[in-house]
Amino acid sequence: MPPDPMKDVAESEPGHRAEPAAGRPREGLTIGDRGTDCPICEEASDPAGVVHGSFSKRDYHMRRCPACHFVFIVDPWLDFELIYDDAYYEGRGADPNVDYRFEFEHPDRTTRIYEWQGISDVIDEYVGRPRGLRWLDYGCGSGGLVRYLNENTSVAAYGFDTSSMVEQARARGIPILSEHDLEERTETFDVVTAIEVIEHSLDPLAMLRQIRRLLRPGGLFFLTTGNSQPHAHKLTRWTYVTPEVHMSYFEPLTLEVAMSKTGFRPERRPRGLAFDRMLRYNVLCYLNIRRRSRLTDALPAAALGAVVDRIRRHSEQPVGWAQ
Repeated sequence: MPPDPMKDVAESEPGHRAEPAAGRPREGLTIGDRGTDCPICEEASDPAGVVHGSFSKRDYHMRRCPACHFVFIVDPWLDFELIYDDAYYEGRGADPNVDYRFEFEHPDRTTRIYEWQGISDVIDEYVGRPRGLRWLDYGCGSGGLVRYLNENTSVAAYGFDTSSMVEQARARGIPILSEHDLEERTETFDVVTAIEVIEHSLDPLAMLRQIRRLLRPGGLFFLTTGNSQPHAHKLTRWTYVTPEVHMSYFEPLTLEVAMSKTGFRPERRPRGLAFDRMLRYNVLCYLNIRRRSRLTDALPAAALGAVVDRIRRHSEQPVGWAQ
């Protein structure tokens, strides 16, 4: 599952049990309470609507901070072992857009390879690719990006995750670190990536502080997450809102505030061709095309990426430089 520094805290905090919806084979869901103050800047937040979780069959309440524009689920589902079970990693759970199992078994046949290639090229645009560059993919899932980097580039790539697929990935030779390993890796890495991870976090500041500790001074933190700014007035209709797993939503301003509070210098750069290539995967994922083919290889990545980014504005999210 996507690692969350507050996971153990959340599981130990008092919650309440929500009665299961009709037909749901569960005795009840453990529901948290994040309060009404903004977890990023501590200002009072405003109600932002109610969204229904189709997987858990219950409603979730959203709030938005008028100061830093952070959007969060107030009453998240905390049964992480139920959410991030084996079915989740096979695309049969709370997020049907993921299929880590297929990506793990067939890394050359998944359209995710376009994202891996694009991320590698984006990082190359920022820091180059010196031999031995130390790269951590935080929240690596089944380790697809880590395996791609180690097999196709000169970087030394590692992953970190706590999912049920970690042991299988390690058995295939993918170097995925444990939480204990991370404790011994202070200021070890030149690059840390977090690809679609921070939106899963109950405490984004704690996650960012941990990542900052792992980066050497001057190191690069690159993340992807949905940009909530274009959807600020229609959050409950934004398709990225999957309340069972996406608990936190960010505008570029939100990330700049969060990064500045946790030891990073945020920076925004114009979108480059590598970023457009990375977004080709997003287009195919939206079209529910999971298998790579000659046709998907032939698609014009730059044109597709530009169209997607014009609508979703992913590239406006900042990167962070460790100070």
